[in-house]
Amino acid sequence: AMHTPGPKHVVRGQYGPGYIEGKPVPGYREEEGVAPGSMTDTYVAAKLFVDNWRWADTPFYVRTGKRLPRRETTIGIQFKRAPHPPFEESATEELRPNLLLVHVQPDEGVSLAIGAKVPGQGMKIRTVHMDFMYGGAFRTELPEAYERLLLDAMLGDQTLFTRSDEVEEQWALVDAIVAAWKRDQPAFPNYAAGTWGPAAADDLVHRDGRNWLRP
Repeated sequence: AMHTPGPKHVVRGQYGPGYIEGKPVPGYREEEGVAPGSMTDTYVAAKLFVDNWRWADTPFYVRTGKRLPRRETTIGIQFKRAPHPPFEESATEELRPNLLLVHVQPDEGVSLAIGAKVPGQGMKIRTVHMDFMYGGAFRTELPEAYERLLLDAMLGDQTLFTRSDEVEEQWALVDAIVAAWKRDQPAFPNYAAGTWGPAAADDLVHRDGRNWLRP
């Protein structure tokens, strides 16, 4: 049900020289074994839509890349503001939307940011956070994603494995994007190592009045 995004809804990138944790790192084309004029992508951001009644007109923003400031996988769900606020307009006009964050790795957990009334007289709403992290709650170190996956494979447990028809649909979407990219030569590199990607990726969400979630 996910249709192929148009050129304006996809951004690709390749990292150049930069700094990570204060240390200089080379650009992709300076890496060992990489051709000096390589056009290999190391970053992608996209705006996607799912064509069904549940998710109609709901944008999904995704991005992934190499040599970003940190390694993290997070799913953010931003809730729409109620059309008729239950509080005074002056109390909620600067209130941010409620936000649910699912932290997949490296620190598994869930965070919820909601609006709460500040104690006392008057009506003032402030964003507060509720956090749950597996490692902190259970005082144990969780296995890496691939450790769990390999163990499940040896045990014959397919719970976390993707079905073949889903994989085929994913590749059909990716292949269509790659085919469109081949008709256009990008100006690489277009983002520095240690940053969150090309400026065009920020423009992708800024056009909709939104911002990327910062880990």
